[in-house]
Amino acid sequence: MNVEALKGKTVGAAVSGGLDSCTITRWLVDNGVNVVCFTADLGQPDEENVEEICERMLACGAQDAVIVDAKDSLAMAGIKVIQSQAKYEGGYWNTTGIARHVTVEALLPEMEKCGIYILSHGCTGRGNDQVRFQLAANMLNPELSVYAPWRDAIFLERFGGRKEMIDYCSEHGLPIRATHEKPYSTDANLLGLTHEAGKLESLKTPARFITPGMGVHPTDAPDEVEYFTAAFSNGIPVEVNGSPASPLSALIEANRIGGRNGVGIGIHTVENRFVGIKSRGVYESPGMELLGKCYEYLLQLILDRRATRVFEQVSAVVAEQIYQGYWFDPATQSQLASIAPFTRLAQGVVTVALYKGSVAFHAAGEAPHSLYSEETASMEDVGDFNHADSEGYVSVLGVGARALAAAGQTTKEGLRIRPEA
Repeated sequence: MNVEALKGKTVGAAVSGGLDSCTITRWLVDNGVNVVCFTADLGQPDEENVEEICERMLACGAQDAVIVDAKDSLAMAGIKVIQSQAKYEGGYWNTTGIARHVTVEALLPEMEKCGIYILSHGCTGRGNDQVRFQLAANMLNPELSVYAPWRDAIFLERFGGRKEMIDYCSEHGLPIRATHEKPYSTDANLLGLTHEAGKLESLKTPARFITPGMGVHPTDAPDEVEYFTAAFSNGIPVEVNGSPASPLSALIEANRIGGRNGVGIGIHTVENRFVGIKSRGVYESPGMELLGKCYEYLLQLILDRRATRVFEQVSAVVAEQIYQGYWFDPATQSQLASIAPFTRLAQGVVTVALYKGSVAFHAAGEAPHSLYSEETASMEDVGDFNHADSEGYVSVLGVGARALAAAGQTTKEGLRIRPEA
């Protein structure tokens, strides 16, 4: 689909109010397209007043601009990410990935109310977000059309990148914040910030180069330890530091406390994008990292070794599914359903110690489903575990060990296989 096919039609533009949003909105209007802008309020830390986005988009020529409150939905989705410990390639809490799914789910009903069935977005053709918007929209409403200017040859001929877009906005007096001097781009929501592009594309630029938006760098955090306590029920944080909490308020408080202690700030990753490109990002997600670590410590008490093995496999699958845009498909939902028994058992109180970016276990309790027993695990003469009971068990294990040796399958030094006799 190109802009010529949209002349005289109305599109619903998913916008954040930034450079891409302003450029695309005005460019579409200039090309005879009617634009109604829709913004999901995701608790963006970089927007003091999200309503100002409407003013900016109207100034860019939009016929109307609508704000949809999606903060609670995003917070609950973030808790589900924590419940599955779904960090992509080990370090990224999928904060932008899950937010795209929540955004589409929040905006489509509002577009349908307006009788709009063409969704436009400003995601580039090199990134993951174009896939997430496309798949989420198609899964939630297969009758919906998706128009991506960054995949339109006419748009690409006019705009090669940020420089041309900034010049265009300056020429038309559009209310953008981006400048030629800005060293990188940022995507923000209450779960975290994603910094990429610009100078961050060079691996010679350290992660500390970013200016944190949700806290401070670990080296700039206080010199004193601060303690943080989270109480969980059915896998959901219900209290933070002794005060009742909802998923949203728990994340807001965890962001505040974690951020000021440098937790989850400036996380560097070079990751594999779905489109096949390796990209470099620097992430901030203090609340997700803090609550996520508390939840991890709680799971250590609850899951036995078989459950742990199952959980780790599910965690990896869910992380990849979110990253690639498949949150709403049966595969993801079946994986989440498979760990529901573990989530129901996730009840307890965990206290951690925060110090200059680190989150260390401090204490845990009130966990009725914990498998840990001080008496059973003790090396002292307490509890009902008799050391002698292990004699037969270990002897049976030894049968298999001896068989491996007899068959020449064991090693003596490092990885060198024992020579034939």
